[in-house]
Amino acid sequence: MTELFDVVDVIRTKRDGHVLSLDEINWVIDAYTRGVVGEEQMAALAMAIFLRGMNPDEISQWTQAMIDSGETMDFSALPRPTADKHSTGGVGDKITLPLAPLVAAFDVAVPQLSGRGLGHTGGTLDKLESIPGWQASISNEHIMHMLGEGAGAVICAAGAGLAPADKKLYALRDITSTVDCVPLIASSIMSKKIAEGTGSLVLDVKVGSGAFMKDLGKARELAQTMVNIGASHKLHTVALLTDMSTPLGNMVGNALEVRESVEVLAGGGPADVVELTLALAQEMLAAAGKPDEDIEAALQDGRAMDRWNQMIREQGGDPTAPLPVAAHTHQVVAEADGYLTELDALSVGVASWRLGAGRAAAGEAVQAEAGIELHAKIGDPVRKGQPLMTLHTQTPERFERALESLVGGYTIGESAPTPRESVVFERLATDF
Repeated sequence: MTELFDVVDVIRTKRDGHVLSLDEINWVIDAYTRGVVGEEQMAALAMAIFLRGMNPDEISQWTQAMIDSGETMDFSALPRPTADKHSTGGVGDKITLPLAPLVAAFDVAVPQLSGRGLGHTGGTLDKLESIPGWQASISNEHIMHMLGEGAGAVICAAGAGLAPADKKLYALRDITSTVDCVPLIASSIMSKKIAEGTGSLVLDVKVGSGAFMKDLGKARELAQTMVNIGASHKLHTVALLTDMSTPLGNMVGNALEVRESVEVLAGGGPADVVELTLALAQEMLAAAGKPDEDIEAALQDGRAMDRWNQMIREQGGDPTAPLPVAAHTHQVVAEADGYLTELDALSVGVASWRLGAGRAAAGEAVQAEAGIELHAKIGDPVRKGQPLMTLHTQTPERFERALESLVGGYTIGESAPTPRESVVFERLATDF
């Protein structure tokens, strides 16, 4: 077939700072998906976008072209509204696990298509796979059953047919230093979420050392861009900017984070995890037309836990089975009396990764048992010799490198730091 455009001309247009037309964007994404545009050519275009940026119309059309590269899901036949949440990733970020069944307890369907971890950020599917028997990959028919007649929530892997252009482009960006580009990040996330077919979307955009976006300004730009994409595609979208300068909760790792999530569903758990879970649940329920529910009560009276147990069973898991426990542990203790004034999320995340909780390359196996248990949070008083954290792994030779990443990652001071007011910094939303 005769191609509509020459990819060299498209690259040159963006390289020279001009706007790509709707037709050029549609063609280049389709041609790249078909293999007509080569990897080296798309790499050049991605770098041109990285350097020159995109205007809102370009970003919206780029997103639509990636949606159009594959199949879409349709939840309009469900007897209840749908709401989804996406996190940009962090350390100890287990929020999806208690959040999905909590929102489902109020008769809102939660189609949570999730991913795996890479590097220091954990993956939701990796965490859940520490539950004996649980399956990440299920059919679209099974998803519809769980949302309609089953638990009302599903956390599973996205099918290969959703936005295949994004999957291909993401892998290319990862090896061409074009990941850190707001138009490409925003369109990547939103193309999958819009193709998924949810009725509303709440974004948890992390800010801080353990997040992809290290500063508030850049995170705000990303959040606003995604909210704008949602508005242009008639998807009700809200974004919360949340703190990822220090780990969420007391557990970092796979089985460890599942254990802590169950504590939250049982009415307990760390204050910061509970706070963020409730904040995101409130946004999801409001977007689904249920703004006045007593959300916290569902954690206390067992309704959310019932949904969790049902959700896990419907994906082959046994919620009553013991979670795997590491064969080897190592304690890090306080060197002096004082207060824990700093606990860096990136340092803890890298240490957990090096213990085996994460992967360095896509496809690598992870240890369900590996991770870090925190015994003190910022502001807590500590005594010399008191355990600050326990490292968990199946392979004790990993301790040395994990400990190296913790050097300078925490500070003990003489006076307590000013407590943070909230884990949530800002809220962004656009009505349409």
